[in-house]
Amino acid sequence: MSGIARILLARGVAVSGSDAKDSRVVLALRALGADVQVGHAAEHLDLLGGAPTVVVSTAIRETNPELAAARARGLTVVHRAEALAALTGGRRVAAVAGTHGKTSTTSMLTVALQHCRLDPSFAIGGDLASSGAGAHHGAGDVFVVEADESDGSFTAFAPQIAVVTNVEPDHLDHHGSEQAYRAVFEAFVGRISPGGTLVSCADDPGAEALARHAEEHGRTVRRYGRSAGGDGDVTLLDFRPEGPGARVRARYRGVDLALRLAVPGEHMALNALGAFLAGAELGAPVDGLLSGLSAFDGVRRRFEYKGRVNGVAVYDDYAHHPTEVAATLRAARAVSGGSGQVIVAFQPHLYSRTRTFAAEFGRALALADQVVVLEIYGAREDPEPGVTGALVADAVALPAGRVHYVPSWSEVPPTLAGLARAGDLVITMGAGDVTVLGPEVLLELERPAGSSGSAR
Repeated sequence: MSGIARILLARGVAVSGSDAKDSRVVLALRALGADVQVGHAAEHLDLLGGAPTVVVSTAIRETNPELAAARARGLTVVHRAEALAALTGGRRVAAVAGTHGKTSTTSMLTVALQHCRLDPSFAIGGDLASSGAGAHHGAGDVFVVEADESDGSFTAFAPQIAVVTNVEPDHLDHHGSEQAYRAVFEAFVGRISPGGTLVSCADDPGAEALARHAEEHGRTVRRYGRSAGGDGDVTLLDFRPEGPGARVRARYRGVDLALRLAVPGEHMALNALGAFLAGAELGAPVDGLLSGLSAFDGVRRRFEYKGRVNGVAVYDDYAHHPTEVAATLRAARAVSGGSGQVIVAFQPHLYSRTRTFAAEFGRALALADQVVVLEIYGAREDPEPGVTGALVADAVALPAGRVHYVPSWSEVPPTLAGLARAGDLVITMGAGDVTVLGPEVLLELERPAGSSGSAR
């Protein structure tokens, strides 16, 4: 929502809005000229005068006083995806979708195109580490968007280039079934504009099934990954972790490419190859794309480094699906070099997702050495009887004393600090407010042993 507001402001449109509390994002929008109120009230609809268009996300309930008042007044109400799709008019659209990795891939493509001096417009579900922004109104003719499948609204876009990183069941609270979830990706691919291209990860079974479906319906498909190898594809030849990043070798149109990445994990290497291929399909030069990908230094909340105290490194990550959790923990293991423990504090996101994937979360979290499970961040959902973070903690098959269910928020930082020793890596993980704990963990690590009641 803030990205849409940022782009509208850059185009000279008056914008008002509201949020539950002040934040860095709210302050930035105010600085750009938006009238942002804290708290939700019907009278906020009068801030701009006249009959404003009201843009809402799926997370906003019909009982929200501003949305309810807008409906009662007969104001135009549009979904955020429809508003964003309207903003892409007249541009060549590259839309990045997938169950996992779409924020990172969208960000990589954006930075790569910037290094090619194309100045793309972009709207990303996270903030670039380099600029601190997740949206921009560019002067170029390309618009890069992160296409969110969670509510099916990404079918509002008609991209020239559609990237699909993977397709794996998620958001079943909205879609209802795995079949329906996969069907909405088919609808998204069906929206590719005439002459456009699907860029798909050949290593993911769900994405490959989608690619074959697209080919059967006359779409041009380009693939990336270890399993790719056709004309116009990008084949991953070698991946080697190196410090906090990696070295990658790939082949494109018969030419071997060398790429140094500043972000860890083979899943990030695949994301980079997907971004490269999308950029190439847009006509960007190969050397510029490789330079941009090498310069990419990450996205906030995607393996974001928070600091180091007494030899303990602390990171934060948005992973909230079992596959994402497993990929991030493998990357954490590579970054740690195997010399210390990987300690994860995981906050489950949504009661429905926790109920559905508790066993899978347990298997993924078992890749860590120590696991701290917080209480569920319910977000837009109401609590369900019997569904708590304990479901996840009980599913982690690690020896006694290495899994800790800590429902008390205030006890999480001292618990993590008490488990950590020099050489260890601590990562806070989840889609909720667990992100604020990193600085608190660093403060606990600074305390003398025993001064905070921790176990150290």
